[in-house]
Amino acid sequence: MQRGRGRRTINEINMVPFIDVMLVLLIIFMVTAPLITPSMINLPSIGKAARQPDQVLQIVIDKEGLLNLKTDDKTTQLGLREIAAAVRKAQQGVSDPAVVISADRNVRYEQVVKVMDTLQRDGIQRVGLSVQLASP
Repeated sequence: MQRGRGRRTINEINMVPFIDVMLVLLIIFMVTAPLITPSMINLPSIGKAARQPDQVLQIVIDKEGLLNLKTDDKTTQLGLREIAAAVRKAQQGVSDPAVVISADRNVRYEQVVKVMDTLQRDGIQRVGLSVQLASP
């Protein structure tokens, strides 16, 4: 005769297999982590110019998208098609010229890229962007 002690239900979860799996995964991650090499990215750096440019021309793009060429003594308003020729003319006789583009923060990025592209297609190599550092 059986006394009523048949099968009992288990009210507890057995944590031992869960802990075993977690320890195995921990060991796998600890072994493989040093073997993974991070991808290297060759980032550009600033301040590597051998010397300062002899002349810096500034192209200012205002809120309306108008282009102004600033040289040492004067400011000239020009269109996109005329800007490269005007920069070439202003750089005649200068051995190491540079061009800096200053744009209003509300100007579309596409407009700034068009100016840079126009200048670089015309053979002007040193083209940079002027930025303002954010105050804390």
